[in-house]
Amino acid sequence: MPNERLRSALLARGMSVQDLADEIKVNPKTVERWITQGKVPYRRHQYATATVLQVDVTTLWDDGRTLESATDLSKAEIVTVYPHRHSVPPNLWREMYARAETNLDVLVYSGLFLSEDPLFLDLLKKKVEGSTQVRILLGDPGCEAVRQRGIDEGHRIMDGKIRNALVNYRPLFTSHHEISFRLHATTLYNSIYRSDDEMLVNPHVYGIGAYMAPVFHLRRMPGGGLFDTYANSIEQTWGGARQVTDRDITGA
Repeated sequence: MPNERLRSALLARGMSVQDLADEIKVNPKTVERWITQGKVPYRRHQYATATVLQVDVTTLWDDGRTLESATDLSKAEIVTVYPHRHSVPPNLWREMYARAETNLDVLVYSGLFLSEDPLFLDLLKKKVEGSTQVRILLGDPGCEAVRQRGIDEGHRIMDGKIRNALVNYRPLFTSHHEISFRLHATTLYNSIYRSDDEMLVNPHVYGIGAYMAPVFHLRRMPGGGLFDTYANSIEQTWGGARQVTDRDITGA
């Protein structure tokens, strides 16, 4: 039976059979058999294929051994779990972001604590002076998702917190155009802080502020899938976000 999931994943990435074969160093006829005849590759090729296509390996193959291995790999992506955001070592945020070479992403509603840290702001400037892509995604102060999150946390000031963060970032808007800022109107279930293949994920819990919710420290492992699930969330939110205006900052 043909493997339509693998075929679809290739199309979604804009890749050909030859492209995949070149990436994972196998004969293109072998890849063709995986698709047209439903042949199941060796596990090392399954994981390599999933990594190239940026999907979970179990999305492509139902091999029970693969499912068990992928589960183990996803567990291995969890470096540690902190019971509350305020229990994360204060320097970890900067240390993690200092390691970024290609991607530095912040996906939050306000993330006010970061914007108030002058050392973090200096770090952003240094990163864009190199080759690091820096993207800061904050909530749209006037959107329904922001209003509701404020209610869920037990207050109604989320829009004000976002505007405070924008004020803190404002000097960077003109001095460092390479730092990309956008506002999103999505319902966030997690705040995500990504540095290359490492990230901190802060789940949103009803009735409490994010600083009281847990934080998961993750590192990407080929074939694991857990890290990529959150990384894909950043990409999707970025694609639907808009530019910041002066009105967003002043609320006028």
